[in-house]
Amino acid sequence: MLDLVPQGPAYTKHLQQRDTLLVGDQLEYGFELDSLPVGVSLTLNDFKSFSTDYATVVRDWKIDTLRVYVARDKEDSTKAYRPYVNIRGSVVLAFFDELKISLNPIKIVRSDQEDTLVFSAPPAFVVKDVPIDTATFVIHDIKGQVVYPLTFAEIFPWVAGGLLLAGLAVLAIFLIRSHRRKVEEKLSKDPPHIIALRNLEKYRGDKFWQPEKQKAFYSGVTDTLKSYIVARFGVDAQEMTTAELFDALKGSKDITPDLYGETRDLFDTADFVKFAKYTAPDDYNAKVLPTAVRFVSDTYRSGLEEEPESDVL
Repeated sequence: MLDLVPQGPAYTKHLQQRDTLLVGDQLEYGFELDSLPVGVSLTLNDFKSFSTDYATVVRDWKIDTLRVYVARDKEDSTKAYRPYVNIRGSVVLAFFDELKISLNPIKIVRSDQEDTLVFSAPPAFVVKDVPIDTATFVIHDIKGQVVYPLTFAEIFPWVAGGLLLAGLAVLAIFLIRSHRRKVEEKLSKDPPHIIALRNLEKYRGDKFWQPEKQKAFYSGVTDTLKSYIVARFGVDAQEMTTAELFDALKGSKDITPDLYGETRDLFDTADFVKFAKYTAPDDYNAKVLPTAVRFVSDTYRSGLEEEPESDVL
């Protein structure tokens, strides 16, 4: 049998701030051990020894270090210094019935000693139940969850986040529009014939000749030519009918009779497609874009020939 060495009383601590232990309350039961050499292990009571029919262990042993220090060997002061620790160990118990109870003492075995260290249990204590006046007690329905009003501190992050996202969206829209405006301004600085040829290039290919797409095809080509005619000849082509437009262009020396006839025929066909639900044949559709490109190219060149030569210094 190992010798029993008294180590003073163990301690108890109510985890609920009360002066009386009530049914369901939790109690921390533990010990403090000073000057334990570092590296020495401890064997503690099996936590099940604290369990009874009226109590249970909520948390197993937990060891905390309170202090670490260096001092000379406790048994032989001539030896070198060595590290020591002060520790605290405890379990958490809970009681589920009204009773008077005595706890078992805490026993520890150190790996460097053969003695059993014993921490005496506290005096017996009483676990009380909450008194209920059965004469006036009334059973009430279970209350619903309490809903507290939102505070400004809770709402502010969401409001700030929403405003930030809205600000970023507005900034993105502004930057996109600004970039688009700069591109349009850059394109608008190009000569009219360059703008016209660039727009006509969009309609290259037979995919625009399908019956359901012919209206958009002819509208796009004729609108591009009208914009070019406005810039090149100063004629308000956008507000004119086909007859009025070609009456205004009739007799222009910059437009050859053949080119005039082909272009007039293109516009007449476009009117039939747009307003009379006419479907143009593929062989004619194939001539539309070359005719429009030739009109822009030929009239552009004739305009250059008319410009006076710059004086040579």
